[in-house]
Amino acid sequence: MNYTTLSDVVSCLSDYDPDAVPVAQAQHIIREYIAPINAVEKVAVRAALGRVLAADVISPINVPAHDNSAMDGYALRGSELAGGQTALRIVGTALAGQAYRGEVGNGECVRIMTGAVMPAGCDTVVPQEFTQQASDTSVTIPADVVKTGDNRRLKGEDLRAGHPALGKGKILRPADIGLLASLGIAEVPVQRRLRVAFFSTGDELRSIGEPLDEGCVYDSNRYTIYGMLTRLGCELIDMGVVKDDPASLEAAFRSACENADAVITSGGVSVGEADYTRQMMARLGDVAFWRIGMRPGRPMAFGRISSGARSAYLFGLPGNPVAVMVTFYFFARDALMHMMGANAEPLPLMRVKSQSAIRKKPGRTEYQRGILSRDAEGNQQVRITGSQGSGILRSMSEANCMVVLHHEQGSVSAGDPVDVLLFEGLV
Repeated sequence: MNYTTLSDVVSCLSDYDPDAVPVAQAQHIIREYIAPINAVEKVAVRAALGRVLAADVISPINVPAHDNSAMDGYALRGSELAGGQTALRIVGTALAGQAYRGEVGNGECVRIMTGAVMPAGCDTVVPQEFTQQASDTSVTIPADVVKTGDNRRLKGEDLRAGHPALGKGKILRPADIGLLASLGIAEVPVQRRLRVAFFSTGDELRSIGEPLDEGCVYDSNRYTIYGMLTRLGCELIDMGVVKDDPASLEAAFRSACENADAVITSGGVSVGEADYTRQMMARLGDVAFWRIGMRPGRPMAFGRISSGARSAYLFGLPGNPVAVMVTFYFFARDALMHMMGANAEPLPLMRVKSQSAIRKKPGRTEYQRGILSRDAEGNQQVRITGSQGSGILRSMSEANCMVVLHHEQGSVSAGDPVDVLLFEGLV
């Protein structure tokens, strides 16, 4: 169910407090408020990698189209093997793409290759390595090497004509592209790519190539967000660095609304910051400002902003580099995938042993950068990268996983199991 306003969503929550929002509650609110876009296009199969299927794909054919051999060997009737060791006469050969069309009588078999259509009346294949005394005209099958029906692929065993081959909402991977090709399908309906506008706010930020004045820093967040959105297959609108003044911010937000499905900003969402970002977000739409019970990434804005007849979902992320990545992956990512129409499962967590003690108080969720490795016995273990300051982007580059310490969890002792989110394939 999708609600009209954020107030509708939070009215169903008895313990909602915007200044103390647990991670799970924030994720729930976002999930309830977000709605998928409804725009479909057809693309060639080779252009469909990473796209989201907009409708079920129904198999037009049986795969395989005929019963066929799973092995190189000899096709025969399974009943021929009832009497123990059996000598059979070879009456022909079946190749992949060249079926044997003749009769196979009692005491006879057909030399067959992997993928070849099973000859009429044959239901079993004996692999060639199980045979004895094979020649061009005869072969001996030892007792009890196979059972009736072995090494035969049945017609429609992989896919049956008229049945779903791939489901709506599936993100197409290389195996899916091959599957579509195996069905002879040239084009598939997919969701339109999600358009996401993003920019950084702050007078202290400089773009690459600009000189650094005293007290200024290069804007890394936009490049991080660019990489994360690219991994999701979004259509990107990079709006650069927006100065911290009302006119510039309003122009940026309105342009983003008018051209994108979602807007992601970094910086300007903390209480007391000397900028106008929060004011502009609130003025242009239905936006909640949260202090989330998490580390890093406590301040965050979420909602929907409008300009004229157009609107877009808004994710106002913190300004610290690590906090940007954490809030993106644990809040924005799932929401964007839902907007794409993707059937996205929650990010999978592994359970591994912590190499050292980790201090933590119950009552907030912590995401600590970790390095997953194996001990001398080959068992997986994880250690944190060191200082966990939210401005230390180098630690994210060094890490290969995130240690997830849940809301209710306390301190961890060395050797305790912890949940870990792998970065491979994600970041």
